[in-house]
Amino acid sequence: MRQNFRVILMSIIVINTVAKGQNLQLHYDFASDRQYITSTLEMFRPDEKGATFWFVDFDYNQPGNKSASLGYWEFARYFKLPFKKGLSATLQFNDGVAPWGPLGHIWLAGVVHPLNLGFTNISMELLYRSAYGSSAHDGQLTFVYFLPLLDGKAHITGFADIWSQDKRGEDRKEVVIMSQPQLWYSIAPKLYIGGEARISQNFLPKKGWQVYVTIGAKWDME
Repeated sequence: MRQNFRVILMSIIVINTVAKGQNLQLHYDFASDRQYITSTLEMFRPDEKGATFWFVDFDYNQPGNKSASLGYWEFARYFKLPFKKGLSATLQFNDGVAPWGPLGHIWLAGVVHPLNLGFTNISMELLYRSAYGSSAHDGQLTFVYFLPLLDGKAHITGFADIWSQDKRGEDRKEVVIMSQPQLWYSIAPKLYIGGEARISQNFLPKKGWQVYVTIGAKWDME
């Protein structure tokens, strides 16, 4: 599940470097303690003033009938800043509910700038992070990337989030890491097979490092 995505999310925010689009993904998580399907619907649409991005995740793991057991969504708006090429401001909102309880409202605001690595561009986001009902001041650093392979037949995409938050039950901060690199290969126009690795540290409900791998399919709807 994206925190890009987020998923994010996410496979699609590199401002001014990828075309607009909407896609539907289905992932099967085959770890012994998971074994369920996750759906992701996401959209990225640039315009003259910036870009809009959102995604919605559902886990289908309800006991008995395997209906939706977790829902999560993110919305982000990007605004081009006129005084420096490539620099954008952003306002974002995250929320969701899980079997262990609500995930909580998260508001984020900050700036975005592309980093040119030669072989690809990475979108870097420096964000202020505010959780509803908390007076804590936290920050988040997000990297989003897209790398075409095999003359566009395949691509690697994904994100990495690093943020601070209050450590539950203790008067100190902890660092949370969430990353979801994806690999996709085209088998037909607008249809891909592949999957993602879900890598996290201190992300609820489990602490420490967690790594899960999925297999999946993606349909580009535009």
